[in-house]
Amino acid sequence: MKRSLKSLFSFLSVSLLFLLSFSSCKDKEEVLPLEGDAKINTWIKEVMDQAYFWLEDMRRPIAITSEPEKYFESLLFRPTDRFSVIYPDYQELLKSLQGVSKEAGYEILLARESNQNNNVVAFVTYIKKGSPADLAGLKRGDMITRINGAKMTLDNYQELLRSRSEPHSISPFRFDTNADGFVAIDHMNLTTLELSENPNFMDTVFTFNNEKIGYVVYHFFAPGTNNAYDNEMDQIFGDFKSGGIDHLILDFRYNSGGFVSSAINLASLIAPGVGENDILSKVQYNSFLSGFDDFKNVSRKFRTKSQNLGPILKDNRLYVITSNRTASASELIVNGLKPYMDIFMVGDVTVGKNVGSIPLEDEDNPDNNYGILPIVFRDANKNGESDFANGFVPNIGAREITQKWLLPFGDTNEYLLKTTLNKILGITPTDEDARIQLIDRINVGSSLDSKSRFGLIIDNETDIQSVLKLK
Repeated sequence: MKRSLKSLFSFLSVSLLFLLSFSSCKDKEEVLPLEGDAKINTWIKEVMDQAYFWLEDMRRPIAITSEPEKYFESLLFRPTDRFSVIYPDYQELLKSLQGVSKEAGYEILLARESNQNNNVVAFVTYIKKGSPADLAGLKRGDMITRINGAKMTLDNYQELLRSRSEPHSISPFRFDTNADGFVAIDHMNLTTLELSENPNFMDTVFTFNNEKIGYVVYHFFAPGTNNAYDNEMDQIFGDFKSGGIDHLILDFRYNSGGFVSSAINLASLIAPGVGENDILSKVQYNSFLSGFDDFKNVSRKFRTKSQNLGPILKDNRLYVITSNRTASASELIVNGLKPYMDIFMVGDVTVGKNVGSIPLEDEDNPDNNYGILPIVFRDANKNGESDFANGFVPNIGAREITQKWLLPFGDTNEYLLKTTLNKILGITPTDEDARIQLIDRINVGSSLDSKSRFGLIIDNETDIQSVLKLK
């Protein structure tokens, strides 16, 4: 019996030593340095655990060794979170947010050719000055049916759109008023190059019956190098002010977002009687960040601008042209200015984005080129109003895709501009206007949808990286 107990004791001792040794080896394996995707995903998870706005609703991640794009996606609070994104190259992301990209220099709006077939047609919405498309003679309103010789359909149009980042060919048509239809024009072979797009696309002043109307077409919010684009906007408004305009129209139909700093700059040029003590928006962060003093009771303040137009605008009203791609920073302008003035919108229902991001990179891992733009904050105006997740509904509904063809920007007969001018001037549409045939086209998408800035409010002023390292 004693020998049996002794044997049992020896067996248990050996077993215990084996288990301790196995556990020790396992612990050593677990603390080995992470490599590759696992290391990148660990960084992603650490950032999201601190910065993600819907922190309590974040999903359980997939395997730590998964591709970073799939790993990041697995964490997101879909479908509520429609906008958090990851990019394979952080530096390319920053360039694209400033309007720098490799392209031929034209944007398009896509629609079904007919309910009777699956063909897709593209309407050129605008051309970037000095671009290959500009030099080739492409114009706003031209229609494209083929890219690289292939007819666009619902099955292939997305792949064909992606091919536009490299040299490609298009088969355009141009509207002929005499023929009352589109006719083919010369085939175009377009090269691509790295373009720096200026968001200040157009500005002019219309005068009707002694009423001066300032008109600005602004495609995205970006300050530019050394704030060049913001400074240019200041100059535009300075000219409007010295010219004594009575009304202002902001054309945001293609403006789907951008940097908060440029939104603050533009809002400060418009709201009447505002200065550095007045609130444009209030910012809410998640439960973790809100524990830090720098992220409590945060508000964005106006700037004092000598070019401010607020006091000279009649009826304290701003006119805004919108579309179903007007989003984020554009909506921040609308929402933030509402407590200060009357906002009259013409166009389509906006996207509905009251949340924003901060660009984040892995500063400690030189092998991690990824950049992430998770939703980090929610914006409200000074009255605490931010309930526009379904978009702002315009006062006058109008969609440019319902037109036979798109007239040039600044043409006073262009559909959305004319509708806005009629409202300002108190003009009731004539019988001829009423007879304009509206085409019930089915919207398929836009080249703008693939832009990194689409649907984004980018906070480029808040230092969050230092906070993330405190945990």
